[in-house]
Amino acid sequence: MFPGRDNRRASLLTICARLWPLGCLLVGYLSWSGCATNPATAAAQAQAAQQQAALSRQIEEYQTRSNALDRDNQQLQQLLAQAYQKNKLLEDQVGLLQKQLGDMNNQIARLQQEKLEQEKRVQTLTASLQRSGSVTIQPNNSLLQTLPAINISGVQVRRDNDVIRVELPADQLFETGSFQFRPGAVQMITSVAAEIARLYPEQIIGVEGFSDTDPIPAGPWRNHTQMSISWAAAVHDVLVTQTALRPEQLFVVGHGSAYPVMSNGTAAGRARNRRVELVIYPEKYRGPGRS
Repeated sequence: MFPGRDNRRASLLTICARLWPLGCLLVGYLSWSGCATNPATAAAQAQAAQQQAALSRQIEEYQTRSNALDRDNQQLQQLLAQAYQKNKLLEDQVGLLQKQLGDMNNQIARLQQEKLEQEKRVQTLTASLQRSGSVTIQPNNSLLQTLPAINISGVQVRRDNDVIRVELPADQLFETGSFQFRPGAVQMITSVAAEIARLYPEQIIGVEGFSDTDPIPAGPWRNHTQMSISWAAAVHDVLVTQTALRPEQLFVVGHGSAYPVMSNGTAAGRARNRRVELVIYPEKYRGPGRS
């Protein structure tokens, strides 16, 4: 795994292997010549003993270095294993992020498709209202004479030129960062719709979403317009499926952060601006066969 260290260790072992036979030979020679008693022989024996001691110390030093290389090699192997584990963890995290990004892209694509379908429905409704013989648009100036008597907690009703706007606070309708309804939201929508259907059963009704200027919360939207459209579309679905209002009376619009009713400089103002309005227009819708 670490070729440089392995080569040095192999070199040390090779040197030891080569020196060992020489040491053994020298010891044998000394043993054989031990019987000699002349001074020259004694001097040679002393010199041989010194060489043998030096050789032993050198072999011991090589063995110590070899052991140190073994320990270094083991430590490096442990570090490499830890690096592999960290790399695997990072790969898993990248895979998870890629999956989350794919899911988010799918959500965005779905919302874009829903937006296109809603725009097509609005265009179809507008075209059908403009076709002669299909429907009749009649002004209803009496709508401006009185405001509807809608008394539901949390709902504000106001006149805006020739239309009436019924405000449904988004904070009471939807969970934070979502277009999922809060408990009681559907009941609020159906109660308001019942009053509108009773007072203005044939009026054109705009389902219009509005947001504040705060940053978009974590969720499926890229901008305020998408968020306001998704809110309005969710309310529209309840009106169509659970109230007496007819689909041909309704259209959906998302205005994003445009048209605030209060300043976005305060928390109360931003909360008021996050809303879905049911806008009652003076025009009546009359379908084929209706007088």
